[in-house]
Amino acid sequence: MGTVTLGVSIAVPEPYGSLLQERRASFGDPAAYGIPTHVTLMPPTEAEAADLPAIEAHLDRIASAGRPFPMRLSGTGTFRPLSPVVFVQVVEGASACSWLQKRVRDASGPLVRELQFPYHPHVTVAHGISEEAMDRAYAELAEYEAAWTCGSFSLYEQGADAVWRKIRDFPFETGGGTPAVPAQGGYSVDAPSLRS
Repeated sequence: MGTVTLGVSIAVPEPYGSLLQERRASFGDPAAYGIPTHVTLMPPTEAEAADLPAIEAHLDRIASAGRPFPMRLSGTGTFRPLSPVVFVQVVEGASACSWLQKRVRDASGPLVRELQFPYHPHVTVAHGISEEAMDRAYAELAEYEAAWTCGSFSLYEQGADAVWRKIRDFPFETGGGTPAVPAQGGYSVDAPSLRS
């Protein structure tokens, strides 16, 4: 079956998701339309395709222990000069995101991994582009605000075309889920997986 590249994230719902994706593209980020707007819980991770049932069962257990929580984005931040990233800040919901990401990578589960940097929930709006374009992203979204109730997280797979596609949602035990992440930028992020 081979390996797959997986990620776990909280989708930023509409109308915010498409708006931030379009803004990311407007700053010249070539990855904008291949990455649905999100808050990462687990960064890109290689896994055996045969382990997907165990991974999904692990994520089901985490979701069943979770509860919906308020998420709020406000203003911008940057990881420069350490990493060439400009992001919209998570100002409410960060502790819940931290709780979730620790459980996703827990040693008792199938997705154990170390992080390159300490976990900091955020929504990337520019990555690896010119300093001038990153400065523009930082300034133009400085007053940005969005809020919603987070009711789920999702498992994604990166295809050979570098586009991330949703495998499935994991709604929390109560309160239903957030609106399904839309097909942003002309890519259907709910398209069938590329795995065999």
